[in-house]
Amino acid sequence: MSTHAKRERLLLADLLEAAGPDAPTLCTGWSCRDLAAHVVVRERRPDAAGGLLLNVLKGRLDAAMAEYTAKPYEELIRLIRTGPPRLSPYALKQIDEAANAVEFYVHAEDVRRAQPDWSPRELDRVFSDALWSRLERMARLTGRRSPVGLVLRRPNGQTAVAHKGAPVVTVTGEPGELTLFCFGRQAAAAVTLDGEKEAVAKLTVAELGL
Repeated sequence: MSTHAKRERLLLADLLEAAGPDAPTLCTGWSCRDLAAHVVVRERRPDAAGGLLLNVLKGRLDAAMAEYTAKPYEELIRLIRTGPPRLSPYALKQIDEAANAVEFYVHAEDVRRAQPDWSPRELDRVFSDALWSRLERMARLTGRRSPVGLVLRRPNGQTAVAHKGAPVVTVTGEPGELTLFCFGRQAAAAVTLDGEKEAVAKLTVAELGL
């Protein structure tokens, strides 16, 4: 049975392949080649991937990224489609789903929305609900650097508090759009923001995300 993570993985690979290695992404300074290398390093070089969180490992991460960005682009796409090595924790369906469903969704949109001809993608309700469930659990983590109080709201009225504080800005949108907003893609997310003008301005340029 396919999972959200597996579906988003294959979509990401297709988008990267179609865009080409030099196409831009929403990740500042990264081309599609850089993004593809990031995905592969994260799954296949756990010794280096820790540099995403720990400064002490950043040198190792930079070296691994340089190694993989130098590989043929087609090889990177193949490795993404193939998935992690058999002995990797990511090879377990439950871990892959927990760790990668949101990761691959966000990166797929990083590729799509950086292209001039991108169009909105309608998510099915099951996936939208899954993204909302993850967002509820991660809201305070992704919103911890918000300079203002931050409340997330679905069109159906469900809410989650991402950051306590005043003044408060309420961000309304579908779960996929709220996910992009909370992962630092505020400018690309189709959401509405309600709050004091100055607070809204601060939030739109804040460094949100993990």
